[in-house]
Amino acid sequence: MATHSPLTVKLVAVEAQIWEGEASSVYARTTEGELGVYPGHIPMLGEVAVDSNVHLYTTEGERLDFEVTGGFISITADGVTVLAESARQVEAATA
Repeated sequence: MATHSPLTVKLVAVEAQIWEGEASSVYARTTEGELGVYPGHIPMLGEVAVDSNVHLYTTEGERLDFEVTGGFISITADGVTVLAESARQVEAATA
């Protein structure tokens, strides 16, 4: 079984870069449905649903949540980039 490096993730809004770092997974709601991204995911481009959340787990296991207003998620061999109209970090939801 192949092992993969952590995901390099960038969350960028029109006004500023909101977060950048390494993550073990990223979750977003797109106009096509829920999307979970793990290392080794196939390249794709999706439209982030308006007024949704993006959350990720850092390589240290911390969950980070962001409110996002529209935009796109791009998954490439280099990592994951979320380009949002606006975004802000919020307190992580409890399980």
